[in-house]
Amino acid sequence: MKLLFVTSTRVGDAILSTGLLHKLIRDNPDVRVTIACGPAAAQLFEAVPNLDRIIVLDKMLFSLHWLRLWLLCVGSLWDLVVDLRNAPVTYLLLRRKRRGMTREGGDQRRVQRLARVLDFEDVPAPHLWTNPVTDEAARRLVSDGPPVLAIGPTANWRAKTWRPDHFAELIGRLTGPGGILPGGRVAIFGRDDERPMALRLIDEIPGERCIDLVGKLDLLTVYACLARCDFYVGNDSGLMHLAAASGLPTLGLFGPTQEALYAPWGEHTGIVRTKIPFEEIFPAEFDHRTSDSLMDSLTVDMAEQGVRDLWRRCQEAA
Repeated sequence: MKLLFVTSTRVGDAILSTGLLHKLIRDNPDVRVTIACGPAAAQLFEAVPNLDRIIVLDKMLFSLHWLRLWLLCVGSLWDLVVDLRNAPVTYLLLRRKRRGMTREGGDQRRVQRLARVLDFEDVPAPHLWTNPVTDEAARRLVSDGPPVLAIGPTANWRAKTWRPDHFAELIGRLTGPGGILPGGRVAIFGRDDERPMALRLIDEIPGERCIDLVGKLDLLTVYACLARCDFYVGNDSGLMHLAAASGLPTLGLFGPTQEALYAPWGEHTGIVRTKIPFEEIFPAEFDHRTSDSLMDSLTVDMAEQGVRDLWRRCQEAA
């Protein structure tokens, strides 16, 4: 079976699509897989089983990247084309079956809409694959020892970010006496270009307890590191979905984004959102490129309660 899997440019959406891919590979052990995705997401698929190729869709003028995809794929007969971008060129490929996203279910969770692409009754949970190199790096970076609280203090626009002093206070409560991880270490995650955003928080954590991983790792190694942690708290971001996919208890912090669509997926996940609802949170003339944080009505008390509720739920389910 030859599979062409066309997935998202954005990391978060690409992570959510991996549940579909995982089920297809599990149900068809002889499948040969070609992935097409944006450059930011390409790392996620490097260890996919039975992988023939990753086609990186670097955006080009006049949408010529889609022509490039067609040129690279037109010489094959595909048993199944799964096109989550609904690119017209995939209709022009030789294939036995093509399935794509529809506009129906726009009010559903993203993972639920993805499951409908292949008529799956149960929603396949996001799943990534690692390799011995990433696993060994994770063992070295997040070594055995005291428990580790993972923090994702950044996001792709500032309005979604909880303030560093709030994160610092929450970390103190969760790793101090009476916290869920007393005496725990703190691992900080983020991209290299997000390092200035994370530095204020990194500076608040004693050096011997801080595992600074901001901008130092590829996505699969981040995933492997998250799997070695004990709890994750972070803003709505691709990193949040990566943490949830790793099986780590994951609490997402929401404000100017809709948890009804993009909450982390799984029984080991939860969310806390601002007191101000999504429909009322945006100021006049809002611009995501310049806006300051819109997360201030989410208090540290609210976040701590969300953590404790999720921790209790995970402990009871264990």
